Amino acid sequence: MGVISSIKKFYSISAPIPQREDAEQASGQRYYRSLAFQSFVAATVGYSLYYVCRTSLNVMKKPIIDSGFLDAADLGLIGSCLLFAYAIGKAINGFVCDYCNIKRFMITGLAVSTAVNFTLGMLGLVESLLPTAVTVVIFAILWGINGWSQSMGSPPAIISLSRWFPLSKRGTFYGIFSASHNLGEFLSFLFVGNVVLVAGWQYGFVGSAVAGVIGIVIIYFCLHDTPQSKGLPPIEVIANEKTATEEDTATIQRQVIRTPAVWILACASAAMYVSRYAINSWGVLFLEEAKGFQSADAVWVVSINALLGIFGTVLSGWFSDRLFKGDRRVPALIFGVLNTISLLLFVYGGNAMWVNVLAMSLFGVAMGVLICFLGGLMAVDIVPRKATGAALGIVGIASYIAAGLQDVVSGWLIDANMIVGAEGERIYDFSSATAFWIVASIVSFLLPLLNWRRRAQS
Repeated sequence: MGVISSIKKFYSISAPIPQREDAEQASGQRYYRSLAFQSFVAATVGYSLYYVCRTSLNVMKKPIIDSGFLDAADLGLIGSCLLFAYAIGKAINGFVCDYCNIKRFMITGLAVSTAVNFTLGMLGLVESLLPTAVTVVIFAILWGINGWSQSMGSPPAIISLSRWFPLSKRGTFYGIFSASHNLGEFLSFLFVGNVVLVAGWQYGFVGSAVAGVIGIVIIYFCLHDTPQSKGLPPIEVIANEKTATEEDTATIQRQVIRTPAVWILACASAAMYVSRYAINSWGVLFLEEAKGFQSADAVWVVSINALLGIFGTVLSGWFSDRLFKGDRRVPALIFGVLNTISLLLFVYGGNAMWVNVLAMSLFGVAMGVLICFLGGLMAVDIVPRKATGAALGIVGIASYIAAGLQDVVSGWLIDANMIVGAEGERIYDFSSATAFWIVASIVSFLLPLLNWRRRAQS
């Protein structure tokens, strides 16, 4: 019991300290803005480096398959272990994180993820010593552990925005923060991809671990738990908002669970994540096998969607706050349709480089907006601050169960439609898998229409 009590104490929300005498003066406001900005930077950059540790395997699939180490079905199974563990972990950790010291919580997850990536790199160097079946089991278990630890990243990061920024600016900062997904994916394709090309897939995992260590340092020095722990009043007082509800966190979380609108958004996000992870997980292989792209060109084309996604996420919160007065419904519909159009262009638009670059550019912008809106902000908008993590947990478990199923289904469909040519070469037919991806993208923009009359909290 003593150990459990010590752990709970270590991760509990920081105790408030006596309020600064200048808290309501100009110097106190400058102090608040400095800490808020530091927390924002730590959450955004730290979570982008979380993503490098999460998406590293996606960059290595082709080299691993070509080496004969594992096949597409094996990689689909291993990838799904991360996503299923992430889904369950995000639900649980989302609820737990509402009660936690967000700095310590976020560092713990990234430390475990870093250790897993490094371990897989070391195991890859001795791959010949282990039977394939044993290797698949070990990789699946470790990648599942990585999934759980990854689920400790976004809840504290987004809760930090809720604790440090007023409602009137939530969309703007949430949108910029959401670029961390795309920045992390871009860094993974660019940095890890080049490490793999130069040194081999085993060292790609080591490169991801290095990125994780950098993220831990940034979070440790720059992320702050609550304004009260720094001698400042709560954000509601700083921003002159109405006093937060007096109901306890557990009661509010139960109310969130019983809110149908949150579950509708969770299902819409789930469908969106199928198309998102389909491209991230299989886009490079699709370009290489279905369109004959060289590996370097395929990685570059797919990485464009992550880079352009930064543009979409940064603008999404700002223009929905400014142009739509915090209403995310219309832009979510517009960019949901654009997401489907971009997928159709990518799948059926031919082999020309410019067509595929255009498709991935449109996909990146649309996905950047949708990750921000469907992936969390629209749900956070309709729940009280104390239940931010709970809303994210519900959306997260639906999203990543769907993403995990996508990896299994896509891997199975790709292998099931693969034939071996006369000279022993693999010939892939992606038609069934790509149809699955496109239908999911259509469902993702139709479902939120059921919430059309539901307004965000004022």
